[in-house]
Amino acid sequence: MSRSLSAGAVANLVLVRFGLVSAMAASLGACGSFSGFGGMSGTPQTAVQEAPVEREMPASIRPDEIVGRWGLASYQNANDRARTEAAAKGQCKQPYVIGAGAAGGVVMHLADEATPQELRLKGSPGGKNYIGPSGPAGGEKDREIVSFDGRVLVTRFLDPDAATRYGNMVYVRCGARA
Repeated sequence: MSRSLSAGAVANLVLVRFGLVSAMAASLGACGSFSGFGGMSGTPQTAVQEAPVEREMPASIRPDEIVGRWGLASYQNANDRARTEAAAKGQCKQPYVIGAGAAGGVVMHLADEATPQELRLKGSPGGKNYIGPSGPAGGEKDREIVSFDGRVLVTRFLDPDAATRYGNMVYVRCGARA
C-alpha cells in the first residue's frame, strides 16, 4: 500500500528537515567557542598553549672544522695534558673518524653508545660550545668543547658519571687539515 503526500505536506517536511540541519550546523559551530548545551553556557574554552621551543644557538666552531681523522686519548689530571696529546698523536695509525652528518652535524659516539650518530655543534649564551644530540646546549648527553685550535680538540662529557669514566677527551688531528 503506497501513501502519497500532498504538495503542502512535502513542503512542510522539507522545511522541517532544513530547519533541523540548520539548527545542528549552528550548534556545531558554537562548539568551538562555547561549551554546554547549544553553546548557551557562556563559558569559553581555554586554548592549550605549548611552551616555546628553545632554538639551538649556533656554535662558533663549524662542523666542517672538526670532520676528519683524529688520534684519541684522555686524561683526568690537567698536568697530564701535554703527555696525553703526544699519546693521542700516536693513535693516528688507528684514527677515530669524525664524519660529516647528512643534516649538517658531525657523526660521533655518545658516551657508552656503540653506534656513532649525527650530533650537533651548539653554542650557548655564555660563549661555550657543545657537541650533542639536537636540543638546547648543555644537556646531559652533550660534551663541552673545552678547547679547539684547529689541530687539537679537547672535550669533556657533561654527564658526571661519563666525565668521571672518560675524563677529558683529547683529539689530535692526523695529517694535514683538509
